[in-house]
Amino acid sequence: MLIHIEQTGPFATVQDLGRPGWFDSGVGPSGAADRSSLRLANRLVGNPEGFAGLEVLLGGLVLRAGGHLTVAVTGAPAPATVDGTPVGHASVLELSEGQVLCLGAPRTGLRSYVGVRGGIDVPEVLGSRSYDTMSGIGPPPLRPGTQLRAGPPPRTLPTVEFAPQPVTKDEVIVRALPGPRAEWFADPAALFRGSWSVATDTDRVGARLDRREGPPLVRTVERELPAEGVALGSVQVPPSGQPVVFLADHPITGGYPVVAVVLDDDVDLVAQAQPGRVLRFVPA
Repeated sequence: MLIHIEQTGPFATVQDLGRPGWFDSGVGPSGAADRSSLRLANRLVGNPEGFAGLEVLLGGLVLRAGGHLTVAVTGAPAPATVDGTPVGHASVLELSEGQVLCLGAPRTGLRSYVGVRGGIDVPEVLGSRSYDTMSGIGPPPLRPGTQLRAGPPPRTLPTVEFAPQPVTKDEVIVRALPGPRAEWFADPAALFRGSWSVATDTDRVGARLDRREGPPLVRTVERELPAEGVALGSVQVPPSGQPVVFLADHPITGGYPVVAVVLDDDVDLVAQAQPGRVLRFVPA
């Protein structure tokens, strides 16, 4: 079944749960920046959780069904319409041939996910259908005129009867553990005091943070650090003192000290934090 992409908004890609296991070849896992939202979209339409869907940055996606499609929109609560009629967030939508789904800009959050029953059927690269912005591996970002194909409906049935709505809070609270280079800082606990704000130069590689209130992170070890492996959620501190929380398309090695590592369950929260959003770290 074809899916016709008429508009894409700022940036839209095909993502699944990534391609782990290729670090030794220099390839990171990539995949959905907010994995829990992609999993929910797939459950709503009766797919296995790892099926490929669409990741949409700040809304603006317009797609037209080339036949009957069962879809769901999760993640950042973008206002959605089908042929101009508003439809619910995180609900199952049945599109007939020719109907048009439009996503507006979400008031909170960055990334919305469109799950399609059968998944997005594009060729796998190293076992994944995800686009990696650093390496360029995987299907290219969507453009107006792109035609995608939904895969055959799986035998599985929807496993979600009630989809929880996102809870909007004034601050994003994320849990973190001390990193492998915490001793390189005069007071590594300064990360956990005060608050930070998400900078404008944040993307799928990482979320850069500005100090909002609280003490700076001061390095006491000034020597160069040889490149070493870094994990998803690593909080790396470059010479500017602005921490960067590594997200889905992070490099597999880094040359700056990692002061802390965000718990895996909380990385999705960072991936949805809009520029200017207040973020606080708490010890795990």
